[in-house]
Amino acid sequence: MQYFSQIYLEGLKAVLDDFPHEAFEKMIAAMLDAYENGRRIFVMGNGGSASTASHWVCDVNKGCCLNLEKKFKMICLNDSISTMMAYANDLSYDDVFVEPLKNFFEPGDVVIGISGSGNSTNVLKAIEYANQNGGVTIGLCGYGGGKLKDLASIPVHSNVNDMQMTEDAHMIVVHISMQRIMKALSQEGAAC
Repeated sequence: MQYFSQIYLEGLKAVLDDFPHEAFEKMIAAMLDAYENGRRIFVMGNGGSASTASHWVCDVNKGCCLNLEKKFKMICLNDSISTMMAYANDLSYDDVFVEPLKNFFEPGDVVIGISGSGNSTNVLKAIEYANQNGGVTIGLCGYGGGKLKDLASIPVHSNVNDMQMTEDAHMIVVHISMQRIMKALSQEGAAC
């Protein structure tokens, strides 16, 4: 007899066995380039992906450079509920990320969209804006990748038709990225 948990974890292991290593390294290079050049990194998502975005900002801003003089400038666009609701009420929920992005975005900044389906309109609008204005775009997506997979300059695709496994894979991307960045920064510090 197989337990449900065993079946789930076997499925998740299959997703992780197909991890997009090359895209991940491109994403890390873009994030480290933003750090080195004082650029901002914006991240956003809806629902569980919003939690992932917020968690990522905590891990990078605090975890990666707590004891370093130079800091990351990572901003989660879904962390201000009042700002999001103002845009949703006065314009559209489709605009809750692109409008605040316009306040802070500068060419060369990195914009990361997280969407399990890859088809969240509000995420896609922000990615499109960044693409049109000289940004570096990263898309974390699942299922078939949706529109985000083709729109982002660096798609990090977890190829699984299950929202929870997609979200699991995205959190693993967050945690691996934190450790990968910390390793890069410690090597950089050792070289100085």
